[in-house]
Formats: sequence, structure tokens, C-alpha cells
Amino acid sequence: ADEHNRLLTFNRSAVLITGYALARVLGKPAIEVLQLPPEFSEHLDEDLLRARSKRIDLPFRRADGDHINLGLSVAQLPLPDGRRGYLYTFQDVTDLKQLERDAQLQKRLAAVGEMAAGIAHEIRNPLASMSGSMQILRQELTLSSDQAQLMDIVLRESERLNDTIRSFLAYARPQRFERQRLDLPGVLQDTATLLRNSHELGESHIIEVPVGPGEVFVEADENQVRQIVWNLATNGLRAMSKGGTLTLSAAPDPDHPGGAVLTVTDQGVGIAADDLEGIFEPFRGSFGKGSGLGLSIVYRLVSDYNAAIDVQSQPGRGTTFRVTFPPAPERRASRAS
Repeated sequence: ADEHNRLLTFNRSAVLITGYALARVLGKPAIEVLQLPPEFSEHLDEDLLRARSKRIDLPFRRADGDHINLGLSVAQLPLPDGRRGYLYTFQDVTDLKQLERDAQLQKRLAAVGEMAAGIAHEIRNPLASMSGSMQILRQELTLSSDQAQLMDIVLRESERLNDTIRSFLAYARPQRFERQRLDLPGVLQDTATLLRNSHELGESHIIEVPVGPGEVFVEADENQVRQIVWNLATNGLRAMSKGGTLTLSAAPDPDHPGGAVLTVTDQGVGIAADDLEGIFEPFRGSFGKGSGLGLSIVYRLVSDYNAAIDVQSQPGRGTTFRVTFPPAPERRASRAS
């Protein structure tokens, strides 16, 4: 950029990263093209007098609308006519930022898992004693209708608390794998049947499981895959308090032969962009039901399979979770040979 911070050159790598053609950016302010925040550029000259360069990581919206992360540095550059301009160097650090976020999330999940296991064990034994005693009293005492109703409430709430403890333990315990060749559309059909007969389903809910062409298999533990589908599906139903359609689908991964893609789509309230990064953290539930660990358990199970989970959401229109399972190890080996 020249002394007025207008772009003089824009190399091929810059075009590929930003998506902006050379003719579109030449002569324009670098601050505008590179979408630099005002606090970064406000005292740029003074900052470059104190240091050789200045660096920033920032979100960037490409010409095609995609959002990426840039790692950018700027330094002063002597120009051929003796004036001083600016040299901007930057790279796409989106994948690196995602790895950093994943690593931080894994640390938090591990710490919360240890805490959850300790708390759950401390609560479970006295809860079992209390629940058992209440059941015996319920059977042996002569109670009025009001007393019987209160007793039933206590027993029901005890069972709900026990369900929460089971979620803690399922989240905290190391997962055991019993891999088998699993028919993914069959799992979706079974889960849909269970959901249609569960208390999670409202009168205005519709569950669809479209049947795609061909077979879709994954090498995985059946119970764990069922838990992934169940947690994502119940989350979708809870997001549709006023009703809507929940769609469960499975398809081969077009980018990795032998892989599979599981998709769960709802027409619920959606998730704000600022909240998307934290949805897999423990106790982030927002529907007033459950333990707040459902999506955290999904994330842990997906990570255990070296799979990937992607979330796309529009507030007021709904959310789509997409889990991509890698090809089975033996299939990868056979292709390599």
C-alpha cells in the first residue's frame, strides 16, 4: 500500500484467500479491503515507530460471503520514490483457530467430566436409598389421595434426578467401543419410532426420515450412534416449542468414499451466531429440560470416532447438525494398498 494506505499490489495468494479480484481492490484503502477494525488502524504509524510490525487475528468476510479468520501483519515499506508505504502480509488461519477452539473445549470437557463423575457418585447412593424407602412407604401406608399424589411427585422427581445423574456418568465415563457394521438409515428409523412414542413429541411435531438411494453403513458401536441421534433429535424437538418438522437423514459422504453423513434438521428457534461456538460446552442447554450435557455427550462421542460435527443455524428458521463419519479403517487400508 502507498503512503495513504491505498493498495498498489495484490498478489495471487491474496486474491485466492479473500476472493476479491485484483481490479476490484487496486487503489482502494487497505483498511477497507482487509476489513481492519478502527482500533487497529487508528494509531498505526505511531505503533510502527515503536515496533517493526503489528499483528492481528480478525474475522474476514470473503467476496463469496464465506467467513474465515485471517492472521495479518503490517510493516512499513520504503517505496522506490523515497516515500514510505505499508506491506500487509496475511494468511487464512481458520483451520488453526478451529483446532485451538477444539483443544480448549476438550480440556474443559475433561475437567467437567471429572467433576460430574465425582458429584454423581456422591449423590447416587443416598438418592437410591431415599427413592427405595419412598416406594416402600407408598406401598405399605394408607394414604389419602392428596398424600398419594405428593408421594408420586416425589418419586417422579427422584427418577428425573436419577436420569440427570445417568447423563453425568455417561458423559464422564470412558467410552467402550464395540464396533460393528451398522446400517445408519435403520438406526434413524428406529430412533424416529421411539421419538414418536416419547414424551418429547408434541402434537404439532412431525418426524421425517427420507429414504435415499443405496446403502449407508458406518463402523461404530450401535448404542453410541443411537445416543448421538437421540440427543440431536430431542434437542431439535425441544427447539420447536410451537411445532415443526424434524428430519433425520443419512447419505454416503461424497468427498470420502466409504464415509457417511448423518444429518438432523429442525425448524426451531435457531441459534445466534455468537452462541454457535459454545453449544457443545457442558450445561449450555437453553430449553429448560435435561441436564445440559446432551450436546456435550454428542461432541465427545463424535470425537472418539475421529468424526466431525458441523452446525448451521439461522435464528427463527432452524438448525442443521451434520455428523461426518470417516471410512472404516479396513476400507482406508484397502484403498491405500
